[in-house]
Amino acid sequence: MQDAVFELLGNPATYRLPAAAKIARHQTHAAIVFLAEDRALKVKRAVRYPFLDFSSLDKRKAACEAELAINRKFAPQLYRRVVPITREDNGALALDGNGEPVEWAVEMARFDEDKTLDRLAQRGELDERLLAKLAVAVAAMHERAEPVEPTPWIAALEQFIGNSTSTFQRYPALFGETAVIDLERQSLAALNRLRPLLTERGKQGLIRRGHGDLHLGNIAVLDGEPIAFDALEFDPLIGSGDLLYDLAFLLMDLLEFDRQAAANQVLNGYYVAARRDADCDGIAALSFFMSLRAAIRAMTTASRLDVTKDTIARSARRYFDLALKLLAPAKPSVLGIGGLSGTGKTVLARSLAPLRAPAPGALVFRSDVERKAVYGVGEHERLSPSAYRAEVSERVYRILIDKAARVARAGHSAIVDAVFAQAEERAAIETAAAAAGVEFRGLFLVADLTTRVQRVSGRAADASDANAEVARKQEEFVTGPVTWSCVDAASSPAQTLANARAAIT
Repeated sequence: MQDAVFELLGNPATYRLPAAAKIARHQTHAAIVFLAEDRALKVKRAVRYPFLDFSSLDKRKAACEAELAINRKFAPQLYRRVVPITREDNGALALDGNGEPVEWAVEMARFDEDKTLDRLAQRGELDERLLAKLAVAVAAMHERAEPVEPTPWIAALEQFIGNSTSTFQRYPALFGETAVIDLERQSLAALNRLRPLLTERGKQGLIRRGHGDLHLGNIAVLDGEPIAFDALEFDPLIGSGDLLYDLAFLLMDLLEFDRQAAANQVLNGYYVAARRDADCDGIAALSFFMSLRAAIRAMTTASRLDVTKDTIARSARRYFDLALKLLAPAKPSVLGIGGLSGTGKTVLARSLAPLRAPAPGALVFRSDVERKAVYGVGEHERLSPSAYRAEVSERVYRILIDKAARVARAGHSAIVDAVFAQAEERAAIETAAAAAGVEFRGLFLVADLTTRVQRVSGRAADASDANAEVARKQEEFVTGPVTWSCVDAASSPAQTLANARAAIT
């Protein structure tokens, strides 16, 4: 029956279009989407997998209705209605006819399919401005998401691991029996280690009904804004999870596309936008979450081995290898980057962050951003001089160092970007890193006054309030003996990065 439905929806006459009109068709393991002019019709395939069951008409109708309901929360401008495919009195099939429904479809507004993030990533078009918007959009989406009872989801994680393992074991030549056993063992060990943390995050309301399928192919750019669509609808339990688990799919997918710097920018942008201190501890689960997302992606990809087998097999294996790689032990560290205003601390921090283990790189904590958060204002709003009193700065440094230490104890790397003009500020972060049991390296950037004034004068839409006057006054700072590695930062950002990397190594 579905073959006849697919033939109907692939026929231009169904939409009253000329015979020469092209109806595009996109197929996944669970659905087929037909694109006709400004419409998109998505039909669930009559399939059953360990993780979903669309084997009956009633189940497919319920899935369509659930898809419409959940996606209207994330992309109301795209999702229109559930439409029947009917058998008419003359025996012919019709789209939205008057006869008995034989299939159901979700009708959406069509958008430019070349503007999904996976297509943009393939073409190298994920620029920093779009990635910044993406991080903010995901944080806002998570803020609207509703908390769920956490216990069932935490309990289901072991089942997710088991489902993946069962699928991998059906393809021993592709995945390797030893590697499958190793991935399952490491995943279960990570889950057992993280269970108390996940339980606590559940109590904090951080396990919610999110998007559930937040990979690059499910985010489109509409009018310059990233919009998530095609949220997971067939199982509320699978569609729920820790907010960092939802984010982890996006980060993992960027890593699979070999976009480490992009993944790091989204991670840091998300942390700034979400402003949740609890995530400094929650970062401990990120590697596991990304690995599990990669394993599930490998499982769903392997389930399609009957379609263009060689290409699908290679994709499944890449995701599987990434799942293993993400669980490999990593050595976290804390890096302090100091220097007067205009020496290029923030640019250097953002360049170094993707290079620090574990993937997708270090969390960056910037004094200018934290100071704005203390006052509850936007990142680009200017503060009055009173916000820079000594006691306020002391508070900001305490927050920065505390966050960096928590992240380090959670097994992740941190970079702290601040002036660090005072010896006691530098000593405090060194002590905190030592107490967390991680390596610390300090870099102090230096540049001449003319260069620094020129740089701060040319800033636009930045969290720093420093201007030329501030840069000149800082010449009077007494830094005392600086034991950190001094880095010449008077040249280009690329040269400063090279100088910094040489100092670190």
